[in-house]
Amino acid sequence: MMRRLPPALLVAAVIVALGTACGGRPAPAPPASPAPATSAANALPHSGAPKVEHPLPASALSGNPCETALTADQVERIISVAPAGKLRNIAGLGPSCWWSNIDSGSAVSTGYVTEDRQGLSAVYHNSKPKSKLWRPLPPVQGFPAVAFRADLGDDLCQVSVGTADDLSVDVTITLGESKKGNTDSCTVAGQAADMVIANLRRRAGS
Repeated sequence: MMRRLPPALLVAAVIVALGTACGGRPAPAPPASPAPATSAANALPHSGAPKVEHPLPASALSGNPCETALTADQVERIISVAPAGKLRNIAGLGPSCWWSNIDSGSAVSTGYVTEDRQGLSAVYHNSKPKSKLWRPLPPVQGFPAVAFRADLGDDLCQVSVGTADDLSVDVTITLGESKKGNTDSCTVAGQAADMVIANLRRRAGS
């Protein structure tokens, strides 16, 4: 960042936080870091980020993402089990939740980026220059999105979806051992992001 670090660096931070008990590498919640200040010169969106034409209300991203981002059935579809989510509040960004399959090493995390008020503009400003893979996606449930990762061969991918010009949702996937090398982690992250945004739309009544 400034607002998000490249996914490869995020892994180490979360492994330290969770310790070795998880048995696999969980999808990380990004650490806090400063975002570019909004001014008349860089009014949102900026840095090439697309405008969110029909934003979700901020209330859709309120509360605990462990309870609102994914259902237990959806978590099981993504990582083959449905463990309890682990909540983490990231200062300067917002709440995040991750779910980990300790047997396979796969994981999914979702973060509601509500505090830096930069939306996808911060991702385009900070993460795009550092990413070896940068893939703008077709709209996710009608909202602009991009998939990215630091290394081309990485088994981790983050998808960021702009729910408003100043708000976004991050969904990060870490592939399990059996899928490494034969599954595109960004495709899986896009599918998981579609589930999350669909749930948030229903929550907002849209």
